[in-house]
Amino acid sequence: MLKAATIIPDSTPVNREKPGKSPKSRKRFWRTFKNQKYLYLMSLPFVIWVFVFSYLPLWGWTMAFQKYKPARSFFEQEWVGFEHFKTLFHDDQFLLSLRNTLAMSTMGLIAGFVFPILFAILLNEVRISFFKRFAQTISYLPHFVSWVVAAGIVTKMLSTDNGLINDLLMGLGFTHQPIQFMAQGHLFWGIVTLSDVWKETGWNAIIYLAAIAGIGPELYEAARVDGASRLRQIWHITIPGIRPTIIVLLIMSVGNLLNIGFEKQFLLGNNLVTDYSQVLDMYSLKYGLGMARYSFGTAINIFNSVISVVLLFTINGIFKRTTKESLL
Repeated sequence: MLKAATIIPDSTPVNREKPGKSPKSRKRFWRTFKNQKYLYLMSLPFVIWVFVFSYLPLWGWTMAFQKYKPARSFFEQEWVGFEHFKTLFHDDQFLLSLRNTLAMSTMGLIAGFVFPILFAILLNEVRISFFKRFAQTISYLPHFVSWVVAAGIVTKMLSTDNGLINDLLMGLGFTHQPIQFMAQGHLFWGIVTLSDVWKETGWNAIIYLAAIAGIGPELYEAARVDGASRLRQIWHITIPGIRPTIIVLLIMSVGNLLNIGFEKQFLLGNNLVTDYSQVLDMYSLKYGLGMARYSFGTAINIFNSVISVVLLFTINGIFKRTTKESLL
């Protein structure tokens, strides 16, 4: 005879607490806060600074949807919706400025990564410590020179009147008369890019030198034992070792692709190359603040910010899927 199976009720307690933080987690949080209260207090001024200068000004974005008049209060402003954005996208000068911005920022992005990385790798291979320190110090100096002085140096070097570049080209027989570099629009993008490379390469190479210094020397010793040349060591050890640094900086640079400023273009440009020198920031100053069209200028800045955020998340997602490394 088979005995009937005895059904034993499940004695496992059922957690009927509502979802959310439990009392233990709340106690743990306040215990941690109490133990690290000085760290929280030290970070408080920076949090306030970010809120005041980065988040609080976002309230001013409402001006882009108004026909803003300084003499009126917020509730007395006339709301116009997306009228300023429609005007912006139908303006030929805006499209011209967008083209110049994208062209110069892309050229600067490529050159601003290739040259500092190459310079850092080559400087790391120098074995004479005195020459290495001397070259590193000299390369930093242009960064501390203001663009006013740097633009004057570049203009003088490219001048048709005893300019170093023209004298060198004529002395070598490449040309028989001075070239007016600063008066030719199709050369302006290259002049700005090379000027930025000369000014910032040494400074931008610092972080790559620091990343290279963090690579374990035992890797190079093992490679030398295996018979790897210095070029092979660079390709298989140095470059992979600084790849995370390159990716993070590239993501941040792509996010600021449209925010290239206007100092270089304003100081190196002139009336003959306006079609190639005008960027979005100069367009905003000229047609926004310069003409007291505050709402229109705000609309331009909103466009820059939105595109920058889209580019940041796009490039971050691409690298996250392909290399498993990302910023966010």
